[in-house]
Amino acid sequence: MADINEHTAKPAYRRVLLKLSGEDLQGERTSGISGVALTRTAHRLKEVLATGVQVAIVVGGGNFVRGRDRAELGVEAVTADYMGMLGTSINALALQDAMEKAGCVTRLMTGFRMPEIGEQFIRRRAIRHLEKGRAVIFAAGFGKPMFTTDTAAAHRAVEIDAEVLIKATHVDGVYSADPARDPGARFLPSLTYTEVVEQRLKVMDLTAITFCQDQGLPIIIFNHTVEGNMLKVICGDKSIGSTVTC
Repeated sequence: MADINEHTAKPAYRRVLLKLSGEDLQGERTSGISGVALTRTAHRLKEVLATGVQVAIVVGGGNFVRGRDRAELGVEAVTADYMGMLGTSINALALQDAMEKAGCVTRLMTGFRMPEIGEQFIRRRAIRHLEKGRAVIFAAGFGKPMFTTDTAAAHRAVEIDAEVLIKATHVDGVYSADPARDPGARFLPSLTYTEVVEQRLKVMDLTAITFCQDQGLPIIIFNHTVEGNMLKVICGDKSIGSTVTC
């Protein structure tokens, strides 16, 4: 596909859910949020919204705390997960602010009650926001511990009738092994949910993969760090990333 921009792009989807990791907002920092990375992500999302596609976003919290950090922190698993949910809320607030400054109209919805920062998730209200052209940012997963933000993204995607779940990563897509450790790792442009599970490929957590399989929700994994990739994926460029389907 030829190079495209937000002024000529035509989306391949009506409604999508984009999963961003907390590390996407971390940039070159070792933790927390980078203003440069935050602004860059906001402007890329603005390009996507300019195509007319309806966009919902789930952002992780790994730049602050992960559930797997609980052993080091010495806290219980459920406590660590709630800490992670609060981390996603910090990221969601920062992303909302950056997107609004970039000229986007947004709404922030939370998995549990935090009325001072956003609306509690209500499916019909979320869909109505999307229909009005507002980007909807989902914070705090879906409000329950013991689930990753990958699973929350899959769940929210189905709830809002998204056509595809798009996961932004720092690699080109799915490989047969870790390309950073195995020079013989093969890039896999397309694969099935069953192949992901049987080969234990690091795409998303198993709960998220099986949920997407049960619901028939396709997943696209792409390199978010390459300028223009997000817009190309939205416009249906199959040369970008890996696609997981039935």
